[in-house]
Amino acid sequence: MDPDAVAKAFVDYYYTTFDTNRAGLASVYQESSVLSFEGQKYQGTQSISGKLTGLPFQQCKHQINTVDCQPSGAAGGMLVFVSGNLSLPGEQHALKFSQMFHLIPTQGGSFYVQNDIFRLNYA
Repeated sequence: MDPDAVAKAFVDYYYTTFDTNRAGLASVYQESSVLSFEGQKYQGTQSISGKLTGLPFQQCKHQINTVDCQPSGAAGGMLVFVSGNLSLPGEQHALKFSQMFHLIPTQGGSFYVQNDIFRLNYA
């Protein structure tokens, strides 16, 4: 398994789903998962899904600029760091963001998000 290929496939899936069907992201989290979103913490599938689906915009488009990946731990986990731009309807300028995922392998050979940290980058 090539970690860079896994990271790219995850990032493609995550942001396509975020942009088109945010509620569908619940499947990548588990009850032990933690999201830090602009400094606020959410734990568990329901809490995280509630935050993501409750954002004050219904449509958006992510443009990914970089994806960096490193193995993490003996269990086959990986860290994925993403930077890019987030475009919202009616906004002239895209928002810059960074997001870090700690992916943990499951028994079935897929991955879930154990930790997710999201920050807008203000310049």
